[in-house]
Amino acid sequence: MQLVIVESPAKAKTIEKYLGGDFKVLASYGHVRDLPPKDGSVRPDEDFAMDWEVYSDQRNRSQVKAIADAAKGADRLILATDPDREGEAISWHVMDLLKKRKALPSEVSRVTFNAITKKAVTDAMKAPRELDQDLIDAYLGRRALDYLFGFTLSPVLWRKLPGAKSAGRVQSVALRLICEREREIEAFRADEYWSVTAKMAQDGTDFDARLVRFDGKKLERLSIGDKGTADAAKAAVEQGQFTVEDVETKPVKRNPAPPFTTSTLQQEAARKLGFSASHTMRCAQSLYEAGAITYMRTDGVQMDMSAIMAARDAIEERFSAEYRPEKPRFYQTKAKNTQEAHEAIRPTNFSRDRAGSGDEAKLYDLIFKRAMASQMSTAQLERTTITMRDPTGKHELRATGQVVQFPGFLAVYSESFDEKTEDDDDNLLPVMRKGDSPAKKAVEATQHFTQPPPRFSEASLVKRLEELGIGRPSTYASTIQTLRDRDYVRMEKNRFFAEDSGRLLTAFLERFFPRYVAYDFTAEMEDELDEVSGGRAEYKALLSDFWRDFKPKSDEVMERQPSEVTEVLDEFLADYLFPEREDGHPPRWCPLCAEQGREGGELHLRGGRYGAFIGCDNYPECTFRRKFGQPGADDGSDDGVMGEHPETGEPIERKSGRFGPYVQMGEGKEAKRASIPKDLDDFDLDWAVKLLDLPRIIGGHPETGKEIEASIGRYGPYLRHDGKYAKLSSTRDVFETGMNAAVTLLAEAASKGGRGRGSREPLKVLGKTEAGDEVKLMDGRYGPYVTDGNVNATIPKDKDKDRLTLDEALAMIAEKAAKAPAKKKRKAPARKKAPAKKKPAAKKKAAVKS
Repeated sequence: MQLVIVESPAKAKTIEKYLGGDFKVLASYGHVRDLPPKDGSVRPDEDFAMDWEVYSDQRNRSQVKAIADAAKGADRLILATDPDREGEAISWHVMDLLKKRKALPSEVSRVTFNAITKKAVTDAMKAPRELDQDLIDAYLGRRALDYLFGFTLSPVLWRKLPGAKSAGRVQSVALRLICEREREIEAFRADEYWSVTAKMAQDGTDFDARLVRFDGKKLERLSIGDKGTADAAKAAVEQGQFTVEDVETKPVKRNPAPPFTTSTLQQEAARKLGFSASHTMRCAQSLYEAGAITYMRTDGVQMDMSAIMAARDAIEERFSAEYRPEKPRFYQTKAKNTQEAHEAIRPTNFSRDRAGSGDEAKLYDLIFKRAMASQMSTAQLERTTITMRDPTGKHELRATGQVVQFPGFLAVYSESFDEKTEDDDDNLLPVMRKGDSPAKKAVEATQHFTQPPPRFSEASLVKRLEELGIGRPSTYASTIQTLRDRDYVRMEKNRFFAEDSGRLLTAFLERFFPRYVAYDFTAEMEDELDEVSGGRAEYKALLSDFWRDFKPKSDEVMERQPSEVTEVLDEFLADYLFPEREDGHPPRWCPLCAEQGREGGELHLRGGRYGAFIGCDNYPECTFRRKFGQPGADDGSDDGVMGEHPETGEPIERKSGRFGPYVQMGEGKEAKRASIPKDLDDFDLDWAVKLLDLPRIIGGHPETGKEIEASIGRYGPYLRHDGKYAKLSSTRDVFETGMNAAVTLLAEAASKGGRGRGSREPLKVLGKTEAGDEVKLMDGRYGPYVTDGNVNATIPKDKDKDRLTLDEALAMIAEKAAKAPAKKKRKAPARKKAPAKKKPAAKKKAAVKS
């Protein structure tokens, strides 16, 4: 019997079907072991020795045992994990584990295939090789590097920077990009400019023409900077009779983009489908395991020659011969670090138009069309520029348009971009000749303001990381997700916004660890790891060079007092936290001290139990306080009385608290309070009244008659009916959702299973307590938790529930049980004395109940 090891059960099932009865295919469920998350797992003083530990969840342990048992009876072990560094590492882990358990067969070989098709798998089995030690060394170097960075730096953060959770080597650089863009936007000062456009027509076709020369001067973008000049220019165009002076027609060619790499797939799926990077990779993984596409973690842009010919045949079947170029197209990657000679992402079969369902089908369609278009003919376009002048020659209009003469690859696929360019002008222009005088229908002068650079989307952030040579395609999704999980960033309208905690962490790293968040340094580390994977460098030498500088720097920062760190950050962030004030007061002026007649009050950054804030150096006499990240605000919240409730007449106050701004009506225990949601940009007294009056009763459910209410809870806006819940997407929906929409949302939530009371099946059974009770991982209304049947313990947000071990669960349950109030012991009932024997009583007549 020959034992084949792959990563996933779906992949195992498909491959076993291809290979036949002499083969047994088992899944490792990804990595079988990792560095234990504790100090000492990598020991620099012992030549960077590394301790490995099998994942402690029951599924992993059971699967490792199954692999070991099967290996003992196998004649040959075939390691068929993915064709990249991670796949090579998984194979190495499996082999090393079996060796330690004395279950390794005498013959061991490594095979790789780029697609899960019968031909690809059977061909791979005919070409076995040994494990690639260079790739394994590159994995070991990367894993040790990330461990040393995180486990050395995180304790420094916990002690010196309240509220910080962790820092990662690539994660911190990605966060710096987002924070720097935030600073650029804040520093941006908009310039006013105007454009003048004439609405014109010729032979029944309307078109626009821009004023490009006024009063003999060529107009640049910002040339018309005020309304007065704009009105004068508009009047000149209205009064002038414009004649066509020149018609320039220029042929333009556009070539197709190459097939997808991991990063370009993530970018296009974000732009065209609205998918997050992690969702894109989940869908691609499913398509790969189903044999629909080739391996989805790659930097390569080239397709196999057989696939190129298949694509060309498919093009000829679907289109005329002119859509297939005379020769095949070949592409070369522009990426600095290229994943080991992998193919681009493509369909395994170009006659297969569809694969998967739902989002998988949408992603497959994108991959299919991009790969096919990459082998199609060049698109032929014609760009026309028409120049018109008035009789004085001082004023000039210009109209541009683009016409597709032959679509070529555009018949199948057109690449999208984050930002529109001036070359995207696809206006249809009428046929015009020199001397024509198109009719002028209207003239518009439009005010504009220059825009700051846009915040990063997932697509543009992935693109920027790739341009800088930072990280790997396979890590981008997890890197971005970590930033969101740590609450360092938030997403609004598919754009990244830096949270206060993320900005403070970035400032700390830039000030105290500038080298290790430098773009060049991080990119150079990737280059050095590529040198290791190519056999041109030794990974322990790379680790030694890193540790020699990083460890002393960490120790130096650890020795600083937290107050000293805060003082340095106060100075480092001064321009952001204390910008020049328009009222003439000094940037650090304290409004509360001024109001109460104290002198010398200055604002400074302070560190508290719940994170950083801005306070006055006259504390405790002055109690001024505002949140970190509200530069220039007098108090960060416009605290004070907003007005009166229209029905009760009670005053409504706006206040700032530990968890952010809120409104309050009344005093003491009877006071009503409501947090101010972040998605209300126009918050005023009317909104305050609405929030304080929640919950809102929408009405009686048409089927049950029971009330449906809308409100805002700990986890956001929601609907509630008869103990069942449905999420709402925004605060406004709480007040705008009607009965029909509410009934539909509740029905959809019920059909999805939701987190209702009826869904009590465990996500996973982790094991048993010493008393024999099952320890289960559950999905509750407020998130995942673990339970032994008696005590429920919520899983912290920074803990991955899928990697939770039995020991960790037991520790959480024990901690929760210890915090619970002690139950009063019941007094043992007094022992009753045996009743004395009584003489038989005389019989009485039965009493009659009245």
